[in-house]
Amino acid sequence: MHFYLGTHMAGWLGLVDVPLFVSHRRLKIRRTLPSARVGWALDSGGFTELNLHGCWQTTEVEYVAAVRRYQLEVGRLAWAAPMDWLCEPFVVAKTGLSVPEHQARTVANLLRLRELAPELPFIPVLQGWSERDYHRCVDLYESASVDLRAEPVVGLGSICRRQHSADIGRVVGGLAQLGLRLHGFGVKQRGLTQYSWALASADSMAWSYDARRSRPLAECSHGSCSSCRRYALAWRVRLLAAVNAQWQQPMLPL
Repeated sequence: MHFYLGTHMAGWLGLVDVPLFVSHRRLKIRRTLPSARVGWALDSGGFTELNLHGCWQTTEVEYVAAVRRYQLEVGRLAWAAPMDWLCEPFVVAKTGLSVPEHQARTVANLLRLRELAPELPFIPVLQGWSERDYHRCVDLYESASVDLRAEPVVGLGSICRRQHSADIGRVVGGLAQLGLRLHGFGVKQRGLTQYSWALASADSMAWSYDARRSRPLAECSHGSCSSCRRYALAWRVRLLAAVNAQWQQPMLPL
């Protein structure tokens, strides 16, 4: 599994040698952009945009122009999330639409972005809430002639706030069995230890929340490590070690 360290500090792209997951909302406000040291992935910022406004205020043309700039100036862009429509109940309530409508708009957006910029690495994202929802979204892509099995990565949205649920493990496992190379958005340690076997990649920014609840590192002079590169990189090492240890344990006989 390829792991992207989520960060709200866009400048880290030019400072660290691990894959990062950075939001368009953090990059678009910068006059100058860092040059990436390794491959990275772009979050469209959909959760924040829909939660704040109940709709996308960024246009598709604006987003394409921004991603072109990132590809040219930052470089090493592995893929970019589309302007998808999340399906958490409070987001759906905010938009006033239905889960099927969010799914239809997510698929339509990918098609439009690829029409506008076929050279940019926009990926499909599966949205839904129930297991049946996600499989309906797969069908929508197939109806639109998008072969998800041929995609290098397929995003899996609306899972990061309910990883304690066994339902998510079933969703991820069932979609992986279809032959999809899944990326889990915002997957924390608990989720990774349960179903990282079914993911091609994942991202998490849980280190910042963890840092806010912990004392700063002994070698740090700031009051909180919630924006600390040293803390984030150390957290990443611990996370991946814990996940690897989980999957290397011998299976008990039945």
